[in-house]
Amino acid sequence: MNTLIPKATLLIVEDNPLVRQTMAVFLENSGFHILQAKNGHEGLALFNEKSPDLIILDLQMPGMSGLDLMAAIKNDLPVIPTIVVSGTGSRDDVIATLKLGAWDYLTKPIEDLAVLENAVVQALEKAHLITENKHYQLHLEEEVTLRTAELQRREQDLKMTLISIVDVVASMVEKRDPYTAGHERRVASLALAIARELELDEQRYEGLGLAATIHDLGKVAIPSEILSKPGKLTTIEYQLIQTHAQTGYDILTRGAAEFPWPIKTIVLQHHERMDGSGYPLGIKGQDLLIESRILAVADVVEAMASHRPYRAALGIELALAEITENQGVLYDTDVVTACLTLFINKRFSLDSLS
Repeated sequence: MNTLIPKATLLIVEDNPLVRQTMAVFLENSGFHILQAKNGHEGLALFNEKSPDLIILDLQMPGMSGLDLMAAIKNDLPVIPTIVVSGTGSRDDVIATLKLGAWDYLTKPIEDLAVLENAVVQALEKAHLITENKHYQLHLEEEVTLRTAELQRREQDLKMTLISIVDVVASMVEKRDPYTAGHERRVASLALAIARELELDEQRYEGLGLAATIHDLGKVAIPSEILSKPGKLTTIEYQLIQTHAQTGYDILTRGAAEFPWPIKTIVLQHHERMDGSGYPLGIKGQDLLIESRILAVADVVEAMASHRPYRAALGIELALAEITENQGVLYDTDVVTACLTLFINKRFSLDSLS
């Protein structure tokens, strides 16, 4: 017997005692453990009780035939090798047994029992390979499941860490510019409300929320006296403030944290305009991320509606009038429509965020 096959249990179901005993002795001498049944009913009982590794089965037996036995255990036949040894050898019998799941068909009388042994060894080897492959597939699936869960956990941990970093940075920016304290938080709330109105997918929604929270990060490089200047800014001072979008992008680019969202690009583009008249790069139209277009509208609305060191609050009416007048010119048409819908239907209010 092939040394790769452990001592297997074979069930011989054969009504002819001489044929059954001859096969049993030969195969037992070859190293197999043998179970014998003289008919289908005994064979079925032994199969259910002993769970043999392979069945050698005659077809024509009194009572329960070989085909009847195969039909009774057909759910197990794909993995339990069954070799039919029959004296009929008819084409119909061969087809019937193969349909029921037989692995091989030998015709009696078998002149050389080595042929039977070879069929048994080949069937057991094939079954062994199938079992090993199933175990491998099961192990592989379990390993993939475990690794996927671990990656998801790490990704979630990374996200929480990055969110914490963003919160710290946002707090730092607001502390340097007390007049606009809360601005980024209110802009983020409005931007996310617009995103929901536009049914932005969840991944982009998350990235937009974080980018909006630190969109004015670059202002850390601008002197506090300019940020808090009560009077009108000079041209040079205004140009200096305009650098904050590029500076914020540069800070995020140099940072070690690798965000799974295009946060730095959103920060860079939040003062760009649809007609290319914005800054710092003059990007326009569909070249702008949808997140950037949403943030641009939310930023303008909040800035106009709120108090600034150099002017009193202009109010929400003027802010909405600004985006309405420049809808499709400076600001994305769909984004403006979504924003107006929120305020007109009273589903959003900046006052509630103060």
